[in-house]
Amino acid sequence: MNAASRALEGVKVVEIGTLIAGPYAASVLAQFGAEVIKIEAPDGGDPLRSWRKLHEGTSLWWYSQSRNKKSVTLNLKDPRGQQIVRDLVKDADIVIENFRPGTLEEWGLGWDDLSRINPKLIMVRVSGYGQTGPYKDRPGFAAIAESMGGLRYLAGFPDRPPVRVGVSIGDTLASLYGVIGALLALHHLKSNGGSGQYIDVALYEAVFGVMESLIPEYSGFGHVRERTGASLPGIVPSSTYPCRGGDYVIIAGNADSIYKRLMKAIARTDLADDPRLARNDGRAQHTALIDDAIAAWTKERELAEVLATLEAAEVPSGRIYTAADIHADPHYRAREMIETHALPDGKALDFPGVVPKLSATPGETRWLGPALGQHTREVLAAIGIGEGSYAELKAQGVI
Repeated sequence: MNAASRALEGVKVVEIGTLIAGPYAASVLAQFGAEVIKIEAPDGGDPLRSWRKLHEGTSLWWYSQSRNKKSVTLNLKDPRGQQIVRDLVKDADIVIENFRPGTLEEWGLGWDDLSRINPKLIMVRVSGYGQTGPYKDRPGFAAIAESMGGLRYLAGFPDRPPVRVGVSIGDTLASLYGVIGALLALHHLKSNGGSGQYIDVALYEAVFGVMESLIPEYSGFGHVRERTGASLPGIVPSSTYPCRGGDYVIIAGNADSIYKRLMKAIARTDLADDPRLARNDGRAQHTALIDDAIAAWTKERELAEVLATLEAAEVPSGRIYTAADIHADPHYRAREMIETHALPDGKALDFPGVVPKLSATPGETRWLGPALGQHTREVLAAIGIGEGSYAELKAQGVI
């Protein structure tokens, strides 16, 4: 791809963070052309390098999340390492960090310090509870944020303890809010003649921000939404139903016209034509009746037959995908959502494609997550650190 066709070509990002929330935000920017300089500790780097499944000692997750980034090792506890960050920030557009509030300030790298160096700087600050408030000094992780934000309480079945989604969704939501904030701030800076600013993203607020009508329902009616297993309360029908052979199907027939088509497809014209069930508010009062009718039909049929019947009736439905299902699905391939890339030893592996799809300036994977410190010499040379100084910094453990 021509560099001119990258949406964020010319945008320089300095990433000072580890694991997921800050680094994932930077990875999104990197996929669309931003130059992302990832600062890592010389003694091991980002812990994500050794998380989950490893190939030749390096995490496959690392290769995916850190694609297109430049790895620079710096000891941020050393004043010389701190000064190098200040030098990098002089012409940076965005800094992304996810340390506990106050940590960067202790190193002389907080918002006040860096914005004095570069008044046009945009700084994305991701933390568990935000930069202010009585909880700001607490350590924050996605698991806690998902609980405080209201998500965990709703996940699972009513007769069992709350469960978690199998990914760190709280971190990812915070990352995406960080990207939105950074792009909003860039627009304000470049189109409205504004100044630099910082974006304060709290993990729990990122989760809370997608909790739909949770608070208005409590405020207006004292209603506390509860766990409901596979169904979506008040939206009928929308649930998971058993098929013959042990498979399950997801059916979302909650729009009024779709509901009618669904009932006719399962030979329940009586329910399709019942005036009580013509609108969702009426169906919500008869959820069990409708769900039982659908389940009675699905459990007598194989998943393939159920899906074929519902597709013909234009009723939204689908199987519950495993990783194997995703990998084999032709739609994923047609949409370039599975990409094949070579690891450093030449082994070919598949990785997720880039989201979203831009027609004129699409994102791309230029390289996978780099080796620790792979770009240190290149990046430091660009800010005037010559070979002699580089060798000295390396010998003294600064890089």
